[in-house]
Amino acid sequence: MMGGTSDSTTPWRWSPPPSHKIARVDHSEDAAALLRALANPVRLRLITALEGGPRCVHELVDELEVSQPLISQHLRVLRGARLLDTERRGREVAYSLADHHVSHIVADALAHVAEPPPDVA
Repeated sequence: MMGGTSDSTTPWRWSPPPSHKIARVDHSEDAAALLRALANPVRLRLITALEGGPRCVHELVDELEVSQPLISQHLRVLRGARLLDTERRGREVAYSLADHHVSHIVADALAHVAEPPPDVA
């Protein structure tokens, strides 16, 4: 039986698997820094765009309809947070997600805010 124990004298109680335990304090600071790096609508849109694969700055400018200096500024923040990788393509640099953990965080956040509020009784 996953997550709990049961015998004839103790009722079964759910307990989370070890991977869901509260993060240690040192990891909480890092997680907070990651969330701060994502805390901008343009950066959320950049992460979502890069889910589709690597893009150069001009492609992101066209796709997001945001100015090149603004795109570059936000890419710098995301790179500083180690959320993006880069690859040279001749004279251009292609940006891609360092891993897909962050895209799941963004997708979950967007899904959460799109849900209707619960009915208050």
